Amino acid sequence: MNVRAIIYILGWILNMEGAFMLLPFIVSLLYGEQEGIAFLLVAVLCILIGTLTVLKKPRNMVFFEKEGFVTVAFSWIMLSIFGALPFCINGDIPNFTDALFETVSGFTTTGASILTNIEAMSRCGLFWRSFTNWVGGMGVLVFLLAIMPLTKGGSPIHLLRAESPGPSVERLLPKVQNTALILYVMYFVLSLAEFILLILGKMPAFDAITAVFGTAGTGGFAVRNASFADYSPYIQWVVAVFMMLFGVNFGMYFLLYLKKWGKAVRFEEARYYFLIIIAATVIIFFNIYPVENSIESTLRHAFFQVSSIITTTGFATINFDLWPAASKAILVTLMFVGACAGSTGGGMKVSRIVILFKTVGKELHSYIHPKSIQKVKFEKKPVEHEVLRATNVYFITYIIVFAVSTFLISFEEKDLVTTFTSVATTLNNVGPGLEKVGPIENFGAFTPFSKCVFMFDMIAGRLELFPLLILFHPALWKDTLFHRSKDKKSSRRVTAPAKAAKKKANK
Repeated sequence: MNVRAIIYILGWILNMEGAFMLLPFIVSLLYGEQEGIAFLLVAVLCILIGTLTVLKKPRNMVFFEKEGFVTVAFSWIMLSIFGALPFCINGDIPNFTDALFETVSGFTTTGASILTNIEAMSRCGLFWRSFTNWVGGMGVLVFLLAIMPLTKGGSPIHLLRAESPGPSVERLLPKVQNTALILYVMYFVLSLAEFILLILGKMPAFDAITAVFGTAGTGGFAVRNASFADYSPYIQWVVAVFMMLFGVNFGMYFLLYLKKWGKAVRFEEARYYFLIIIAATVIIFFNIYPVENSIESTLRHAFFQVSSIITTTGFATINFDLWPAASKAILVTLMFVGACAGSTGGGMKVSRIVILFKTVGKELHSYIHPKSIQKVKFEKKPVEHEVLRATNVYFITYIIVFAVSTFLISFEEKDLVTTFTSVATTLNNVGPGLEKVGPIENFGAFTPFSKCVFMFDMIAGRLELFPLLILFHPALWKDTLFHRSKDKKSSRRVTAPAKAAKKKANK
């Protein structure tokens, strides 16, 4: 494993995080807050460490899948640790475990919180808290790939695939750097469009920009205790629509940009995605209408929560924990479904769900017609065996991680609904669950151990499990240590004759 290349990239990640922390410091200057000094201090620390790390670029920058997974996993862990420090220093979140939980939740775009009074935080703290949603939505390494080339000899696509959510990530353009750049351009354009519409709805500028961060990254961090319940219906509709739009595969937007309308319309995953949203909204609408007694508000709340949950954003306009059981069951199901692959949303992804259902259908067909040959098709193309295998392995691994996490959290002695949905909402990067982790509750009452389990689930869910799980595989560290010792021995063999020759020449 190319350890030096990994450390080099981590150094650039630290530099980038340090640069990002200057933004909340500027916000503190605008609002006259002393809490912003903490962001400046940590920014200097990050840039100092990062600069020392990248001073000398390794000769060997060959980068493959293993290095990509390890780099991405360590990047997100490191980002979260350094990102939590300002909260502890300025007193917004004095407890480091809680500060780390909040930061991990932000970067992984989960939106789960330990805060009981969000509005008591400093403006610069609220800004950084929401900004982590925006950065984590598209991915930190995707951003880094967009602005500078990092690897040679291997392929930076390994970094892109390790960080981007979905069963498969393909290049939109021949060069990976160009692909990353066009992804962030589309990301920024959609964010800007939402910001303009929110400002037109007379939403305060600070609230608008933090709302954009939470919506675009599908993170769900709001700056008010009531989330979006206090805002006007217009603002709620705008946010609901943009949550849905950010849950669409960005490959579809690229097709629209190229004016390939036919291919964009025929995007199978997007069609299933919109169909699920429409069906869930209609069912919930009729289920909660007797309680609401208003067509507009019922439709708005139903659509907002469906859009929020399926995209794993986590914003709320109402306490949906009080809804009928059928509506809550739909929302819990949507937690697992998630948004489209190649979007900023979490969950298992619509494409995986569709492929799994089609695989089951193919298997049932083979029982009825044993001699028939049928292939699973997706996007009008036969699904390769490697993709099917990867999808099945992901599903099995997901079930194992979910079951183990639920077992560990069960020692909290909380009710089954709370235990189940707390794991579901963190592993799927949703945010709110039901009962004691519902939309008006938080995760503050859990023990530090349970919070660590949740943090693991949030990072694992954001990185599609394997980049984080690979760190716990003994073979990774065994091979790394073996190769390093082997390299040292070979270098000794090379240098020994050279030293002897030099010594002889001196004599």
